[in-house]
Amino acid sequence: MVTSMPPDSPAPRAPGTATEPAVKARTTGLGFYYGTNHALRDVNLPVYENRVTALIGPSGCGKSTLLRAFNRMHDLYPGNRYEGEIRLFPDDLDLLSKEIDPIEVRMRIGMVFQKPNPFPKSIFENVAYGIRVRGERSRSAIADRVEHALKNAALWNEVSERLDELAFNLSGGQQQRLCIARALATDPELVLFDEPTSALDPIATASIEELVNELKSKVTILIVTHNMQQAARISDYTAYMYLGELVEFGNTGQMFLKPSDQRTEDYITGRFG
Repeated sequence: MVTSMPPDSPAPRAPGTATEPAVKARTTGLGFYYGTNHALRDVNLPVYENRVTALIGPSGCGKSTLLRAFNRMHDLYPGNRYEGEIRLFPDDLDLLSKEIDPIEVRMRIGMVFQKPNPFPKSIFENVAYGIRVRGERSRSAIADRVEHALKNAALWNEVSERLDELAFNLSGGQQQRLCIARALATDPELVLFDEPTSALDPIATASIEELVNELKSKVTILIVTHNMQQAARISDYTAYMYLGELVEFGNTGQMFLKPSDQRTEDYITGRFG
């Protein structure tokens, strides 16, 4: 059974007010099937603009499935099926509509995966790839946007003299920041992070967490993490999921101190999962 948000949690509204952020995206009655496997059930989740929202829960609860629904990654495999809506504001656009090109959705909603996955290209061409897909042909314009993305990913100072080198020459943490730069290069409205630090050492993890905190002033972020300490450090809002359902959503500080659902408390305190 899906519980409602705690009474004093912000109600999901697109316009926002002076005291709360606008809603950048919202799922309504979202369901998802891998063939006959019902993986998501009636998920109603607001994602607030220029904030970090963390998805937490035990393995197999649907976190990554929900994340990937936002940029239609599931369309890449046959037999998958959506129910409900994911609306993107301020356009009030249903991202799941059959009339919407999934490629365009992925230009507007970037994604960073669990393990760094640079293309077998130069550092420059990794970041330029999406810019070219969007139709930009001017070499100077592409170069400017590559530099801007690398600066936003806190990587420019480390690679500005190495842009023609293969991306695989970078360290693991640098490769992940390169993938973040690649996601930022198309000026996305929302960036999805699927456990972006799980394959990194503590120093690289701290660097990515600091970067996420800086990026939310420029872009809305939805992040999946198994690390509850990480969720507590970097997120403004947290959603707890279990067996494909959204159990609880609310302000991160409130949820970690006083969750409204016993299942959430059991998970956060380590009694479950």
